[in-house]
Order: sequence, then C-alpha cells, then structure tokens
Amino acid sequence: MIEFKMPALGSDMDEGTLNEWLVKPGDDVTRGQVVAIVETTKAAVEVECWHSGVVHELLASVGETVQVGSPLATLIAPGETAPSVPIPKPEASTTPAPTEQSRGTATPAQEAEHVRDSHRRRWVSPAARRLATSMGVDVDAVTGTGPQGAVTISDVEHAAASAAQTPTKDAAAERSAQMRRSIAAAMSRSKHEIPHYYLADEVNLEKALRWLTERNATRAVTERMLPAVLLLKAVALAARRFGEFNGFWQDDGFHPGDGVHVGVAISLRAGGLVAPAIHDVADKSLDELMRDLVDLVARARAGSLRSSEMSNPTITVTNLGDKGVESVFGVIYPPQVALVGFGKPLQRVCVINDGIQIATTVQATLSADHRASDGHRGALFLGAINGLLQQPDTLEK
Repeated sequence: MIEFKMPALGSDMDEGTLNEWLVKPGDDVTRGQVVAIVETTKAAVEVECWHSGVVHELLASVGETVQVGSPLATLIAPGETAPSVPIPKPEASTTPAPTEQSRGTATPAQEAEHVRDSHRRRWVSPAARRLATSMGVDVDAVTGTGPQGAVTISDVEHAAASAAQTPTKDAAAERSAQMRRSIAAAMSRSKHEIPHYYLADEVNLEKALRWLTERNATRAVTERMLPAVLLLKAVALAARRFGEFNGFWQDDGFHPGDGVHVGVAISLRAGGLVAPAIHDVADKSLDELMRDLVDLVARARAGSLRSSEMSNPTITVTNLGDKGVESVFGVIYPPQVALVGFGKPLQRVCVINDGIQIATTVQATLSADHRASDGHRGALFLGAINGLLQQPDTLEK
C-alpha cells in the first residue's frame, strides 16, 4: 500500500487546504497525473501523484486543511492485492451531527436540509474560490445553485452584488497579509539556518543583446525572445558545470538536484511572490524556454501552478531589472543552496580591448550557502555565467 502525502509546495508552506479531488477510489492513476487541487496562501496548486497504482482510499475531505507530510490518500501498487473495500470517510462538516433525540423529531425535509448544510462547504470549484477571495466574499456563506449544491462563479458574483452595500472583511487583504507572514517565516528560517555569502560580477551584455536583436529581426513579434531567457539558460548551464550550487541542503548534507530546475521569482499582482520551477532548463532550447517562461508567469499570476513546479526548484533566479534596481542580493529559498540575481541593464563607460567604449552591462549577483560551497567556487560559477553570455551561440541547445 502506498501513501500519497501532502507535498511541501514551497519552503514557506506548512499546510494546505484540499479544494478538490480529481480522482475517486478505484481509479487508475499514473506517475505525474494531477489528482487534486490544493489551496495555499499563494495559489491553487494542481497536485501531481508520483506513484502509479489504483486509488484505494481518500483520507482527506474536500475543504480540510492538511499539514505537509500528512497522508491524503492510499494507493494499491501495481501487482499488489487489494485489501477490503474501505468505508468512505465522512466529508468535513462544520455542523454538529444531529442527536438521536433531534433525529426522532426531525422531518425528512429537515434531515435533507441538515445534510445539505453540513456538506455545503465542499462544493466549491477552485475558480469560484479564487473569485470569492479576490472579491472579499465568504465562500462558506454562499448558497450554491450548481449540481449537488455546488458554489459556482455566478453564485459568488451574486453574493458579492448583494453584499455591496454591507461592510465586509477585506478577504483579499487578509490573504495578502497571510502570504507576507508565510514569506517572512521562510526567509527568517533561511537567514537563521543558512550561512550566506555574497558575490557580484559585472557582465557585458553587448554581444548577447546584438545576437538577440539579429535573431529577433527575422521573427514575428509573438515569437521573439526576451533577454531574460538568455540569463536563465546561462545560469542553468553554469549550474550543471558547478553542481554544488544546484541542489539541496538536507539532513546535514548536500544533495545534488536530479536536473537543473530553475525557480523563477515572479511578483504577484496582489502582492508577494512565488518562485516556481522551469524544469530541465539546461537541456532546453531558447525557444522552448521562452514558451515555458511565458506560460509559467501567466499561470502564476492566475493562481494556477503545479505541485512539481513549487516543490523542486534546484536553484532560483530573481531579476529585478524591470523595477529599476541595479543589483539584488537575494535570500536563499531553503533547502536550496544558491540564488542568482540580475539587476537593470545600464549603459556604462567600459575599457574594452584597451579602448574606452559605452557598453550595456548588468550586475549578476550570487547568494550561496557556505556549507555547500565557498567563495572561490562561487567566483568561478559567476565567471562561467559571464563567459556563457559572451558566447550567445553556445546557449542554443
């Protein structure tokens, strides 16, 4: 029997709320299949199952808040004999069950009403829940008109309209505050546990930008690449060469990543940020990376990410150049051991080939864990990123 557990969807997550099951007992599941939707402080995350088998029992109810590492379901492994059919677990309810006395006096209609009320919290689609949060609507108080009392987007809109003239708690502001608390807890843990060291290097971008301009000139606007893609690929290739910056510090030791999965720091419109991963960046073409980056940013800001994107970045890149910041020294996301930052590209007076030229440069910075690496290796790592950006042709797959 295999236990499917609540994954850690980021270093700042301790628990998540189960929004929806996409499977039921008896269903076959394959490795990587999305089986549930879990709500965190940052997004509704599609949770993937990393085992193949048959769903035996759902251990968590929709609407239930589950701690990271707690079982969500059990699976029957391929070739395993199925145990006896489990008795379905009652759904989460906020209404006490009726006593024997109350059952004796309740009419069938009242019993039906009680059952409907006790299960109402279950039937909320992720889209309706996100809309309710953004509009400050208490979704548990909304009467659902969908199948089996499901709360639909239309129900949320009607509830918001009817309450427009009634002061309500700003749920969106509370969610934002909760996110800030989660981020603060994770970053406090990082600064407390990780002995950070910091390095910086000025990278001449003239060759990379000229190469990119020539390449984009032959493409439609929708197919053009951004400079950020070159930065991501350079970091990934350097991280594969210097493996001590690509992995995790766990159980008092360094564990290398199973690939170069680059976490991309993305600011959210409502405040806060997430850093989901683009997988296998070192092995992808620049065109593939551009498509992946556009898709990831769109889904992150729509609050729809996958558990694998949140749980396994092996190194993170943050780029604050569009905010006008010249350099950024980030805080490492535990259990990762490194974070690379890029600032705003600026024109500077540089000495190049014994001559003075005006060139576009960017500050590349490294925040690294001194338990896994040292400044000497960090300098070589940053130097490798710089060298790769001087040879943009090498960034293609």
